[in-house]
Amino acid sequence: MKDKHYGYNISVGILLLFLSVFFYCIHYAIFRDAHHLFIYLLGDIAFVFIEVLLVTVIIHQVLNSREKRSMLKKLNMVIGAFFSEVGISLLSNLQEFYGESESLSRHLLIDNSWTPKKFVETSKIIRNVEYEIDVQKGNLDNLKTFLLDRRPFLLRLLENPNLLEHEDFTELLWAVFHLTEELIHRDNVNGLPQSDYRHLSVDAKRVYTLLVVEWLSYMKHLNESYPYLFSHAIRTNPFDPDASIEVV
Repeated sequence: MKDKHYGYNISVGILLLFLSVFFYCIHYAIFRDAHHLFIYLLGDIAFVFIEVLLVTVIIHQVLNSREKRSMLKKLNMVIGAFFSEVGISLLSNLQEFYGESESLSRHLLIDNSWTPKKFVETSKIIRNVEYEIDVQKGNLDNLKTFLLDRRPFLLRLLENPNLLEHEDFTELLWAVFHLTEELIHRDNVNGLPQSDYRHLSVDAKRVYTLLVVEWLSYMKHLNESYPYLFSHAIRTNPFDPDASIEVV
């Protein structure tokens, strides 16, 4: 298929060159003025480089930038739907298995005073946290039921082609989906061998680590672009034990 396309391009290129030479010959045959013919020819060739600069560098860059902004806007809508339907509740569920959740929460008490710099600094901190997750510390049955209920929604998200442009979020989705598969294929998550619990703890740690980072990134996006959604997100902050949906 590629060879045919390549051959077609060559054929078109040869045809266009032939037509160009043909019409230059007609021009010379009519006017017999090689001097002006070469002046226009060299002028046209010189302008080609300016045209390449305008079309392939400047205009193409502007169009790509506009297309990227549009795509990111759509992608952030998908991410917002994920946190609304799955992410926030999943964070609350997974915190049961993390013994140091209180120390982490101190860094994530977000409010309206947070600046872009504050978000960047906090992101660096939480990326360096070593999350020790133990699935025996919480209710694994509840986590299994929750993920099983959200499985159809997760599958629909994975079908979204826009997610290919956001590698970190795609990785998070695959991690959540993998943990879901591990849990639902165990009929009973109580009384499992210790090796099984260790394996599930590693899977849950992977999800929690990625989820915290993506949640903070999403909060930064809301703070910059959607203040009214940011206000709601603050009042439903899963890391704030005093968070209340009521506006005070």
